[in-house]
Amino acid sequence: MIFTSLHPELVYDVTLHSMKKFFIIFFVTLIFSLGFANPDYAQCSICAKSVEQMGTKPAQGFNSGIIYLMVIPYITIGVIGYKWWKNNGR
Repeated sequence: MIFTSLHPELVYDVTLHSMKKFFIIFFVTLIFSLGFANPDYAQCSICAKSVEQMGTKPAQGFNSGIIYLMVIPYITIGVIGYKWWKNNGR
């Protein structure tokens, strides 16, 4: 990179700005995705038929479990990305 040797603070500022913008967009998207998601339809067709036979209380627990399993990879990627950003950003 040409700018790295001439103005390292410029490269750092652009990278920091890009990462902040990425995280803001990521978290806003995550909040809207979770806020507007309808957890009633978080099942495949086979699971839905099985849960219909259980009743409402087990069905709600089953839906919560599916949502929990869906969110864990996003949180993991977010933590790894944040730690990477903190260690390599400066």
